[in-house]
Amino acid sequence: MQTYQGSTTLNELSIGEKVITSDHRDIALKETLGTDKYRPERKETTRVGKFFTLVAILLPPLGILSAAKLLWDTDLHLIDIYVFAGFYILTGLGITVGYHRLFTHRAFETNILVKLALAILGAMTLQGPLTQWVSDHRMHHLMSDQKGDPHSPVPSGNKLKDHFMGLWHAHVGWMFKTKGLWRNVNYAEDIYSNKVLMAVDRLYLLWVLLSLLLPFGLGYIMTSNIQIGLESLIWGGLIRIFLFQHATFAVNSICHKFGRRQYQTKDNSRNQWLVALLTFGEGWHNNHHAFPRSARHGLGKLQIDVSWLVIKLLKNFKLAKSVYLPKENQIVKLSLRLPK
Repeated sequence: MQTYQGSTTLNELSIGEKVITSDHRDIALKETLGTDKYRPERKETTRVGKFFTLVAILLPPLGILSAAKLLWDTDLHLIDIYVFAGFYILTGLGITVGYHRLFTHRAFETNILVKLALAILGAMTLQGPLTQWVSDHRMHHLMSDQKGDPHSPVPSGNKLKDHFMGLWHAHVGWMFKTKGLWRNVNYAEDIYSNKVLMAVDRLYLLWVLLSLLLPFGLGYIMTSNIQIGLESLIWGGLIRIFLFQHATFAVNSICHKFGRRQYQTKDNSRNQWLVALLTFGEGWHNNHHAFPRSARHGLGKLQIDVSWLVIKLLKNFKLAKSVYLPKENQIVKLSLRLPK
């Protein structure tokens, strides 16, 4: 494995080919955000962006409600469970291993075929095109829980209402206001310069369509029964998308509000074991904000991190290299003394 070099805090953020460390964060912000080149493209999310966000968020639950009659008094078939679990795991890892750790933070390197597969699987979660996801998330780390963070739950006041609205903004509201503001080559030049990844990005709506058609197709092909095919669409498509979306959204909201802090960071990031289980390790969010480029988020003995296990498996099969992990002395330096 490859350990970090040069940064004592490991708080590195890649913006294209520029690497920013927390030691020089204030200088970096002045150098980047202080110029027109690195300012947001627009004041708020575009109408087209809001429309597709509304569809992505409302389609799964409305589809489930409209299909309630189909599911009523219908037994849950084993194939429904298989299709749901298979697509939840594969597309979820497309976000956690692909969109997040590989493309946003460059925690490891891999070949173009693995990149292609992870980019497509990530798009099938309906969380947005790769360029938008990467740009927004890099901006989140650069300005975490400060003005400019696309989805911070930090309240505007001290009233209960303010705290609730802060959580709402971080969970869902931001996608109608600040989503995609930083989607440009300046924040994702490594993605924009890759022709294969840009082809995947432009075909985003195709992957959304496949995310719904494939579960139906599998259910139908395996049983030759349209009824079961429709059930597979509901479980492996609509319900799966709905559950993983909100599990991921919880990283932005819950994991910046509730949980334990294991390491010193300049934000309110926290670890949440339940969110980590639902998102294959993404819930170890304080760990991640302390060491953003680390391929492993679950740094504790009992901190299950399925995404890290997948990256480790890829490395064992020589499909991953340049895997970044923090050094022991760097972990100790940022560690907080927690009550026993």
